[in-house]
Amino acid sequence: MSETILVTGSTGFIGSRVLMRLLEEGERVKVFLRPESLAGALPEGVEVVRGSFSDLETLGRAVRDVDRIMHLAGVTKALDEAGYDAGNVMPVRNLLAAVRKHNPALKRFLFVSSLTVAGPASEGIQGVKESDPSRPVSAYGRSKLRAETLCIESSGLIPVTIVRPPAVYGPGDRDVLQVFQMLAKGVLVSAGSAATQRFSMIYVDDLVRGIMAAARSEKTVGRVYYITSSCSWSWDDVIEAARPVLGFTKLFRISLPAPLVLFVGRVIGAIGSLQGKPALINRDKVNELLQNYWVCSPERAQRDLGYTAETTLAEGVTKTILWYRRKGWL
Repeated sequence: MSETILVTGSTGFIGSRVLMRLLEEGERVKVFLRPESLAGALPEGVEVVRGSFSDLETLGRAVRDVDRIMHLAGVTKALDEAGYDAGNVMPVRNLLAAVRKHNPALKRFLFVSSLTVAGPASEGIQGVKESDPSRPVSAYGRSKLRAETLCIESSGLIPVTIVRPPAVYGPGDRDVLQVFQMLAKGVLVSAGSAATQRFSMIYVDDLVRGIMAAARSEKTVGRVYYITSSCSWSWDDVIEAARPVLGFTKLFRISLPAPLVLFVGRVIGAIGSLQGKPALINRDKVNELLQNYWVCSPERAQRDLGYTAETTLAEGVTKTILWYRRKGWL
């Protein structure tokens, strides 16, 4: 029997894939769109509720009569902590309040958080686990942690589940695109120690499958899960996965030293602040870029959900690059 699912962030990279997966499975879908979001790309049959996360009345209409909520909306760039709170914390606080008032029988509130909540691992193989203390190194990670705390505090009244993806890639993503654009030119510029760095990655369709499983399983209520690949990757792994598709033979690699990256981050961040616009890179983002081990463990998801990422790095990179080419992005 189909359910009614409310999705926020449905026009984003991950949210749009979640939306399509739900429709393919025959679920009834309602989306909450902010005033500035474009609805033109939404498929037919989707109910749209448009409003601000600060509008409690509209949020009440959005959450009423839905079975589950998948909250993916948020911001990855802001001028300061207050900006991150406005984009990542306030929406969670108000959504939970709306659920308590208008839909106390909700089956599940699933919050898509981030590995940045945990902070980097101390080594690059096992990675951080959900039971490890959180040590975020950026304002973005701290804001996601505050949002998670609100979810956990509400778990006595609302069945919540939190998933923390690592780096996500796949067709439609514009962040990892920049790496492939450099590789296509035979260049790779990285921050910090490229020879040491390792990171968890997840292909977007694998992540969506994990999100669905976490949102539906009774085992996941009140718990946090890393939805991630079965192992971590190095820059060399990514290069070799991309080489057969991009066709580069020689690669000129540049590892920018930490002091230089910190200086550039401060300068660009200051310019963004003067202009009143979040910069693509600032000192806060540099703190993330310079870490050696953005690695998390898949063990809990494997144990509780029987979940394993199915897409190999080579398969995922190939699919992604071919999609970029078809769209003229690469």
